[in-house]
Amino acid sequence: MPLLEQSTYNRPKWLFNGHLETIYPSLFRKATAPPPIKERIDTSDGDFLDLDWYRQNKSKLVIISHGLEGNSTRAYMIGMVNTFLGKGYDVLTWNFRSCSEEMNKQVIFYHSGATYDLDLVVQHAIKNYEEINLIGFSLGGNLTLKYLGEKGNTIPKLHKGVAISVPLHLGSSSRKISEMENTLYSKRFLRSLKKKVIDKSLAHPGQIPVETLRNIKTLADFDDFFTGPLHGFADAEEYYEVNSSLYFLDQIQVPTLVLNALNDPFLSEKCFPTSLAKSLDQVYFEFPKHGGHVGFSPENSSKPYYSEQRAVEFISAVI
Repeated sequence: MPLLEQSTYNRPKWLFNGHLETIYPSLFRKATAPPPIKERIDTSDGDFLDLDWYRQNKSKLVIISHGLEGNSTRAYMIGMVNTFLGKGYDVLTWNFRSCSEEMNKQVIFYHSGATYDLDLVVQHAIKNYEEINLIGFSLGGNLTLKYLGEKGNTIPKLHKGVAISVPLHLGSSSRKISEMENTLYSKRFLRSLKKKVIDKSLAHPGQIPVETLRNIKTLADFDDFFTGPLHGFADAEEYYEVNSSLYFLDQIQVPTLVLNALNDPFLSEKCFPTSLAKSLDQVYFEFPKHGGHVGFSPENSSKPYYSEQRAVEFISAVI
């Protein structure tokens, strides 16, 4: 322990591989929630973060972080919001820099290890609650785990964490998503990221090497030319190694669940560290055979998504 040997997740029979399990909810899932109360908070470097609050005057809060090129309005985010509202929690979702409706001000964007922004959100919210819980999807899952490892037990109100479809090892996962079978995903991400670079270069002329975009063929290329250097890393490899949450797991001191499907097309073998899992006291791993990437669609459409069910079960349970 805490490697959970058995998972109770069963996928719908017609979603018969990891790609379908990934694509279907991304394109076709509909989720609605009450209108959030929007708030913009300032960062110490003269930038801003946009927050969405779902308040019902509860003493416990869940903070949810989205994935690569996502935002607070994605169906997987709203589905998780609804689940926790129904269980008596307040919920806060937030947008990484450049991911809300307005481009952020600074030259930097967001990245997999930018825990300074997550910490700002936590510190902004924590004073009004008795308990704080963190949930992250994909890139947001890596951010969440790294943050929990960095903070250890220094934040008494920090109760539990959940990371879903998380690339624990960034370098090998970047190579995995660049494989031929994943071209659809990587091209979609690159199209969005390249547009942001162009938009950002107009606001910061001469500070972003936009002319190198023609050389960008993979996400690793993008991280090598842009993500790494813009955020103070020598290249993609240094960025990956410094920020991979795999290296922070043994420092986590609050109960935390990692839910990664074995057929997730984005995740490398290093994202299923079964040997390490057996040596950790606070991090619980669940590796269902199926689920795809940020998928986990229910067999019965009237039921919650498995990721939402497990998140609320884990956070609400007494451990």
